[in-house]
Amino acid sequence: MKRRLFFIYAGIILAMIFWALSFIWFKMANVWYPPITIVMSRLIISSFLLYIFTKATGTLQVLHKKDRWAIVILTLFNPFLYFIGESYGLTYVSSTTGAVIISTIPLFTPFAAHYFLREKLSLMNYLGILLSFGGVLLILYHPDEWNASWKGLLSLLFAVFCAVAYTILLTRLSFRYNALSLVTWQNALGAVFFIPLFLWIDLPAFPTPVISWHHILPILELAVFASSFSFVLFAIGVKHIGAARTNIFSNMIPVFTAIFAFFLLRESITVQKFTGISIVIAGLFLSQIKSTFFSKIMKKISGMPYQE
Repeated sequence: MKRRLFFIYAGIILAMIFWALSFIWFKMANVWYPPITIVMSRLIISSFLLYIFTKATGTLQVLHKKDRWAIVILTLFNPFLYFIGESYGLTYVSSTTGAVIISTIPLFTPFAAHYFLREKLSLMNYLGILLSFGGVLLILYHPDEWNASWKGLLSLLFAVFCAVAYTILLTRLSFRYNALSLVTWQNALGAVFFIPLFLWIDLPAFPTPVISWHHILPILELAVFASSFSFVLFAIGVKHIGAARTNIFSNMIPVFTAIFAFFLLRESITVQKFTGISIVIAGLFLSQIKSTFFSKIMKKISGMPYQE
């Protein structure tokens, strides 16, 4: 059991690493291609690779008729509407402001999970979530970079809503289908949803096609790691430890981004950032403590016998 949990947590952390790197890969691809083209391309490539793999390994499950609309709604929330909200939001506000708004996803997920899924969290779990969010604010906060726009804030809040709704619906479906099947169908449908937007928005003003390994590599990295492996590992985490406790790990994304920026872009890690990283990690540990574990500690301290 402990070994399985170790691999589940390791997978979730790996997913967050890939999602942190996706910001760098997206920036690299965006030099040559517009946003909708990038998203559509990564989803097409991802769904194609996943379909081949799942068919070859016999892991692709056929959707039951009663769940087909659920998959459509799941895909509408994420990647379709989420990417639209995030992309348009970031055109009106600074990246720092956008990152702070997006980082509220783990803050709202526990309440939605409690209401819709009856997931129970302890007081320590909620304190860990708040502490981790405070660490994110400390990492990202820079007075000179703050910029607010109602259009941008509303778009980003819409993206947050879509991400929370996606996680709740994913939790329900994860008990009927394996993670590979869910992500394969989700990405395939997502690509279909983005094709009309590509034809309407990007194609009329599409730049001269750039076909070079150097230019295509970031899209391949987004497709394989960010749109395939990460979503599969995230779905496995949601199934085994719950929506709220899995989503809190998304607060690690700015932590990994700061670390990658230090090694890859030679950006300094200030005392403020290091303190924020430490707070995020401490909050993550608190958010994963089960109420029974906390009860054992409290009852041992008070001298009362613990009953399972």
